[in-house]
Amino acid sequence: MTKGDSWRGAIVRTVAIACMLLFLPLLVALLLVALLVRAVWSLCLHLAIWSWWCSRGCDVLFVYSDSPIWHDYIETNLLPHIRRRAVILNWSQRRNWRLSLAHIAFGHFGGGEEFNPLAVVFRPFRSTRTFRFWRAFREFKHGKPEALLTVQQAFFDAIGIPLEKS
Repeated sequence: MTKGDSWRGAIVRTVAIACMLLFLPLLVALLLVALLVRAVWSLCLHLAIWSWWCSRGCDVLFVYSDSPIWHDYIETNLLPHIRRRAVILNWSQRRNWRLSLAHIAFGHFGGGEEFNPLAVVFRPFRSTRTFRFWRAFREFKHGKPEALLTVQQAFFDAIGIPLEKS
């Protein structure tokens, strides 16, 4: 390595560090703006749900599908208790969904993993509670109902419905 190569390398490193220091505040500012936009979007979505759903006695968004693992259980043990107070989406029929508050809320609160079956409980001016049933039904499929009963109990407790013991 010659003296010129080490000198050029030092300049390249110095320029790279200067560029990083120059763009780091811009990156941090963009990140803060993105977080602020997400927070404002979430607040607006909550206000819309509280105004349109909760004011009409609808405080649950419930999403499930026609999976043979959980469809019959949900139809028998969950939906009869929440049908009057829930907006219900069937993931198996998502091709027929139109853009709606329910669809937007599901996209926001459902996330990208374990979003089916899912219950989201809304309470005005309180934090939203999300109940993910996917893992519990996976255990249920293997003959272990405890996790499902635990999630179901927590969900029913959140909406003030006593769990019927069988």
